[in-house]
Amino acid sequence: MQTHHFSRRRFLNGVGVTMALPWLESLRVWGDEASVGSASSEAPVRVCVTFSGNGFHSREWWAKGEGRDMELGQVLTPLADFREKLVFVRGLYHEEACKGNIHSSQTGNILSGAPIASGGQIRSGTSFDQVIAQTYGRSTKVPSLVLACETSNPSVHKNYSMLYSSHISWSSPTTPTPLELYPALAFDRLFKDSSSPEDKSVLDAVLADAQDLRRDISSGDKQKLDEYLDSVREIELRIANAGQRGELQGWRPTLEQPNIARPADGIPQDISEHMRLMIDIMVLGFQTDTTRVATLKLNNDHSALRFPNLASVEQAGHGIDYMIHHLLSHSDGSDWLKVNQFFMEQLAYLAKKLDSIQEGDRTLLDNTMLMHCSSMMAGAMHNNDQLPVILLGRAGGRLRTGQVLDYSGKPDRQLCRLFLSLMDKVDINLKTFGDATSRIEEV
Repeated sequence: MQTHHFSRRRFLNGVGVTMALPWLESLRVWGDEASVGSASSEAPVRVCVTFSGNGFHSREWWAKGEGRDMELGQVLTPLADFREKLVFVRGLYHEEACKGNIHSSQTGNILSGAPIASGGQIRSGTSFDQVIAQTYGRSTKVPSLVLACETSNPSVHKNYSMLYSSHISWSSPTTPTPLELYPALAFDRLFKDSSSPEDKSVLDAVLADAQDLRRDISSGDKQKLDEYLDSVREIELRIANAGQRGELQGWRPTLEQPNIARPADGIPQDISEHMRLMIDIMVLGFQTDTTRVATLKLNNDHSALRFPNLASVEQAGHGIDYMIHHLLSHSDGSDWLKVNQFFMEQLAYLAKKLDSIQEGDRTLLDNTMLMHCSSMMAGAMHNNDQLPVILLGRAGGRLRTGQVLDYSGKPDRQLCRLFLSLMDKVDINLKTFGDATSRIEEV
């Protein structure tokens, strides 16, 4: 039976609601034993994986140099403010992903490097985020938060199930981790339990306990607590507003009038709002230590998303909704670059949110190990003999950042070597993982 180890964590409690506290200088809230006169314990490392499908603009995915002098290709310019907390990795790949078709078999094993079954079977490998969740993640209420902004695709492409294209996180070799597309349900998973009234605000449920807590903390912590509670309220209101507007923008009907029931309330129509709402919920989960492991799939490989929120460069006066993401990726035009930058803007938004939250001497970004990846280097070529990977955050000081690592043309280019190194940062020390038997020592 799975054991949880958060009994000594400090929580705000209400009817059917348990809300973990953020880092506070006055209290020991990270699960350690209290002792009179001692300082608060160090915040834990958070693990975050984000993904966008179909690769990037082939000529503009690059970086060179170090630290604040690092130069970035146009795809990565939204991350310029975080160069000192960034690692650009090039040249790593999964040998097994090169053996199948050009989409599903390149995505279903992106976090495991495992062989992919075809012919109607579903089999990959347990992804490294779930290896972390099944051990390190047991310290929190929610061992792993797996979010998505595009629904999974149950069809088949070139003899491979497109469930592979829709899932990067796998709880076992035959079980893709269930995706949460609805912000309200993701939010509820963090803070509500089965006895929580559906129409009850999380904040309203814990306000009395919060007022009691204020009497026992410093003035600085009172301000931090107020800011935290305000952020919870803001997200609650945004979820409520999003639910009134209807369906997921990324699913575009082929008919003028839908021939199925309208999707349930709770998913924003605007894809940018959906992504940022999911990011805010994930940050809140990290901030409260309700979860330490999260995965966010911004879109599928072979994605059907469109982007009417972005002004087209190639078709003046129009949004970039004249072509789905997958087909757009076959070009290296200005609109493809703009969509690439849009995804990096979401990553920059996440980094900024994390970096704005102070946890002792570090920020939440400093205490996070964030990896962004894609299923191929460039959609126009479907090439996955090298995969685009960037790291953000410092893993509590364990990750060496501000550097460019290029393994192109070198031996031992297994991406799973990086996964072994990242798992080490949370004290999960495996001898092998996937096709790797050694680490990337440079990180």
